[in-house]
Amino acid sequence: MRKSLIKLENVFKHYYMGDIVVKAVDGINISIHEGEFVAIMGPSGSGKSTSMNLVGSLDVPTKGKIYLDGEDISQLEESELAQIRGKKIGFIFQSFNLIPNLTVKENIMLPMMFQGIEREDREVIAEDLLKKVELADRGNHYPNQISGGQMQRVAIARALANNPEVILADEPTGNLDTKTGEKVMDFLRQLNKEGKTIIMVTHEPELAEAYAEKVYWLKDGKVEKVTHKNGHFSVEKEEKQLFDKDNKRVVKKSKKKIKKKGD
Repeated sequence: MRKSLIKLENVFKHYYMGDIVVKAVDGINISIHEGEFVAIMGPSGSGKSTSMNLVGSLDVPTKGKIYLDGEDISQLEESELAQIRGKKIGFIFQSFNLIPNLTVKENIMLPMMFQGIEREDREVIAEDLLKKVELADRGNHYPNQISGGQMQRVAIARALANNPEVILADEPTGNLDTKTGEKVMDFLRQLNKEGKTIIMVTHEPELAEAYAEKVYWLKDGKVEKVTHKNGHFSVEKEEKQLFDKDNKRVVKKSKKKIKKKGD
């Protein structure tokens, strides 16, 4: 049985704006095991970005427990969280988030500096990672001198810098054309085959169906359902079921309103 790496137990994240309470995440349970390729799916406003921040230890919950490799991190200070996620989680962002005045190689070396790795070792690791993502000849270039697909591959290399157990990818193909996006996803699939746990946050059903073995479907801050690839799920079918379910709710509410008016 694969060990549990990240676990959210009845987690809430609420934001208070005067008298208004925004329930960004409203009692979710997520469990991610070693070596899994998991997708967190949902439309805009579903709570997937907040969930990503919670899963990635970028934020703490209003209520509930978050376990990372068996340790409850829900009450830790930001400085403690930063050290933990720096070692255990690598991040890939939709907008790449490369530092423009650093070279490609220096961008990859940066996370290692925060973990106290010596410069000579940082350079060796960065050069190895550049070879891994097929950018060995781009190390001295700056981000504005390479393509979007190459920038995302640099972001993947940077995410691997501290050899984390988990890679968290936020809309990894969002700013890329289809062909380049497929190449980036193939890199993530290969990393998963090599033993990395991949968590992908996306609104694209095609990506979830093609790559993820487990999908958490979010809506209105809640997990509506969880589907597994070994059950041969069809993302298109699952989306249709959710859509039909929502339509039935709307129709039911409308009928109640009509009945009240008739009364």
